Amino acid sequence: MADLDNKDQTEIDPADMEDVEEVEEEETGEDNSKARQLTMQMMQNPQILAALQERLDGLVGSPSGYMESLPKVVKRRVNALKNLQVKCAHIEAKFYEEVHELERKYAALYQPLFDKRSEIVRAAYEPTDEECEWKPDEEEELTEEMKEKAKVEEEKKDEEKEDPKGIPEFWLTVFKNVDLLSEMLQEHDEPILKHLQDIKVKFSDAGQPMSFTLEFHFEPNDFFTNTVLTKTYKMRSEPDESDPFSFDGPEIMGCTGCTIEWNKGKNITLKTIKKKQKHKGRGTVRTVTKTVPNDSFFNFFSPPEVPESGEMDEDSEAVLAADFEIGHFIRERIVPRAVLYFTGEAIEDDDDDYDEEGEEADDEEGEEEADEENDPDYEPKKDANPPEECKQQ
Repeated sequence: MADLDNKDQTEIDPADMEDVEEVEEEETGEDNSKARQLTMQMMQNPQILAALQERLDGLVGSPSGYMESLPKVVKRRVNALKNLQVKCAHIEAKFYEEVHELERKYAALYQPLFDKRSEIVRAAYEPTDEECEWKPDEEEELTEEMKEKAKVEEEKKDEEKEDPKGIPEFWLTVFKNVDLLSEMLQEHDEPILKHLQDIKVKFSDAGQPMSFTLEFHFEPNDFFTNTVLTKTYKMRSEPDESDPFSFDGPEIMGCTGCTIEWNKGKNITLKTIKKKQKHKGRGTVRTVTKTVPNDSFFNFFSPPEVPESGEMDEDSEAVLAADFEIGHFIRERIVPRAVLYFTGEAIEDDDDDYDEEGEEADDEEGEEEADEENDPDYEPKKDANPPEECKQQ
C-alpha cells in the first residue's frame, strides 16, 4: 500500500500539469501588467522624470573606468596620441583659413552674376530673348497643345495687367518660401521687404580677422532713410586652448548689426501700449503710455551684445544661436541660390531629402519581412490567422 501511495504522489496526470502551467502563466501575466502600470505611473510623474534626466545628464561624458584600468605605460602612450590630436586640430584650423581665402576668391567671380541678377530683379536691365530661353526638364515638358493654351492664357493676363517692372517682391517671396525666415516675418514687415532689392555677402579682406557681412540693399522708401542695412558676423578658426578637441571648423563668435534710421512713426520694432494705473491712496485712475519692443524681422539688425566675459543668460544665448543659424543660412544657401528659393525648387529638393529617409525606412522594413520569409523555421500560420477571405471553405 505504501508503494501505491508513493506512486500516486509522484505520478501526476499530464492534464493536471497543464492546469498548473496555465495558472502560473496567468499569475505571471498579472505581475507583468502590474509592473507596466507602475512604470507608466512613474513615467508620468514629472519629478521622477526630472530626477531621471538629471541622472542621465550626469552620465554624459563620464569616464567608463576603462582608461583608469590601463597600465601606466599605456596611459603615457595615450597622452602622446592626444598631443598628436591637438596638432591635427591646429592643421585643420589652417585648412579652414585657406578655405575662407578660396571663398573670398570665388566670391569675386560670382559677384558679376549676382549683380546681373539684381539688375533684372529691379528692372535696371531687360534680359534678351536668348538669355530668357530655358529648356525645361523632361518632367516639365509640355505637349504642343498645352504650350499653345498656356501662351494664350499668358497673353490674356498680359493684356489685363500693366507690364510689371523687373520681378516684383522677389526677395519677399524668397523669405516667405523658407520656413527659417518666414517664422521671423510679421505682417507689418512685408510692406518694407517689398522694397528689398538685393542681398550681398562681403568677406573680410586678406590678413584681417575672419568675418563676413550681409548687406541688405533697399530702394528709397517711406520707412527709413538707410539704403543699406548690414549685419557682420565675426568668426574664429582656431582650437580653444582649454578644450582643443571640441574644434569642428570655424565658429561664429559674435555679430553686430546697424542702426536703422526710422522715419517718424514708422519704427515697427517698437509699439505703444496704454495701461491704466490706480492710485493706492486716492483711488484715482490714470492712463500711462509705454513704448515696448515689438516682434519684427528688423530686430535681426539689433542682436544681443556678447559681454567680454562671454557669459550670457539662457534667453540671450538662444537668440544668438538662432541668429547665427539664420546668418549662416542666408550666406550659404539664400544668396547663392535665390532664384531656386523664389520658384520653390530648392525647397522641393530639401523635401526630397526627407522623403528619401522615409523610403530607406520602408526598405528596411521590407528587408525584415524578407528575412522572415527566408527563415526555414518561420511559420506564418503561427504568427497570425489568415483573413476570412483566405480561409478554405
